[in-house]
Amino acid sequence: MDADNLIKSHITPVVLCGGAGTRLWPLSRKLFPKQFIPIVGNKSLLRLTLERLRGLNSVQSSSNIVCVAAEDHRFLVAEALEQSGVAGTVLLEPAARNTAAAMTLAAVSTAPDATLLFCPADHYIPDADAFTVMVREAAQALTDDTIVTFGVVPTFPSTAYGYIEMGAREHAQALYPVSRFIEKPVFQRAHELISQGNVLWNAGIFLCRAKALIAAMHVHADDILVRCRETMANASYDRQFVRPGREAFLACRSESFDYAVMERHANVRVAPFKGAWSDVGSWNAVADLTPADDAGNRIEGDGHAINASNTFIHAPCRPVVALGTQDMLIVDTPDAVLVTTREHVEQVKHVVAELDRKGRPHVALHRKVARPWGWYDSVDAGERFQVKRICVKPGASLSLQKHHHRAEHWIVVNGTAEVTRGEATFLLTENQSTYIPIGEIHRLHNPGKTHLEMIEVQSGSYLGEDDIVRLEDTYGRTTEKN
Repeated sequence: MDADNLIKSHITPVVLCGGAGTRLWPLSRKLFPKQFIPIVGNKSLLRLTLERLRGLNSVQSSSNIVCVAAEDHRFLVAEALEQSGVAGTVLLEPAARNTAAAMTLAAVSTAPDATLLFCPADHYIPDADAFTVMVREAAQALTDDTIVTFGVVPTFPSTAYGYIEMGAREHAQALYPVSRFIEKPVFQRAHELISQGNVLWNAGIFLCRAKALIAAMHVHADDILVRCRETMANASYDRQFVRPGREAFLACRSESFDYAVMERHANVRVAPFKGAWSDVGSWNAVADLTPADDAGNRIEGDGHAINASNTFIHAPCRPVVALGTQDMLIVDTPDAVLVTTREHVEQVKHVVAELDRKGRPHVALHRKVARPWGWYDSVDAGERFQVKRICVKPGASLSLQKHHHRAEHWIVVNGTAEVTRGEATFLLTENQSTYIPIGEIHRLHNPGKTHLEMIEVQSGSYLGEDDIVRLEDTYGRTTEKN
């Protein structure tokens, strides 16, 4: 096989990792949206997506999976890549500009003849083998100027998904022509559509050559293409992270690929998928992933449904009891609780907007916050003090830093800590502690092979995370970023 055909036969997955973290609040947050949440079998949707794509090519090659993500999520994406055992490049969008720009960034940064499969990071497809077969069959039928979208054979009249109407298939082709795209319908219209027998749910998954996408963008949204080319021409590279030029991308308009191209492009085909699929777009969808008992109750964690029916309880932290409830959803987290009915779940995003308007931190962050070196959990806080539980991965280090407004007490509860404090470096083991004065240069490092756990007590006039002056950092963070 020559080099050009080898490039075309290999499928390069591009995983779109954007998300606002509103529809599954309070479990999802702005800085921890749903694709990173361990929803299914203690695995995140992103990890499941990467594992599903890992076996896409029958012949392994050096091509990486490409993830397009926000700067704030870069280490969450890197961790998911590591956990799923795949090599990957992470394209870091300077700002959210929707799928047209995200996909174009990936297309202009790869070989023109490359076959790209664009997948959202937050979909649940349990039958990975069926998905692989569908994609491979579509890739075999792909031409240099065709854009293929994937539709799911509907199982009920959903009002949460858009629809694709298929035309008549020519001969025994794997692909169907697209007659039209249909916006999310009302229930009666959805019922009429699935009765036709030739409509699919729009899954938002695309397959094409890079040059086909670029040509389509040139015709239908050339301004976005121009900005993305300028952006990638000024990209910088940091290990697996690619940072496109910021200024050109900020000037790019925001539009979905469906609106920008698919609804206006001539050479579009669709491949039907008959397997199970969910975009996990609401708490109803999450609840449906959990088996129901005889009364229709679905329980995750330490939930208890008593004289209740059709009630979903998500209780990972503590006992949550639903007594005499019907058609309810209860989602418990350490710092926020959601109680709603199944018919109101689509309004959760409005709740998040209201909390954001009121300046509540629960919109952006959990009490437990992931970091590239591990995580911290804000256990308690009051006037002029804060208590955190900190976990550092084996071999990982926090930045060499100082604080202008707070002092810190560190108490090791498990593992070994290597502490840099001023000019001194020393070890602390279980039940030992140290004090970091205001303004003192310091660093925490885990030299061991097990996780380091410690309690940090902060005290001072200001305790915000932005009171960090980083002098050295392994992870390429500035003093403004955590």
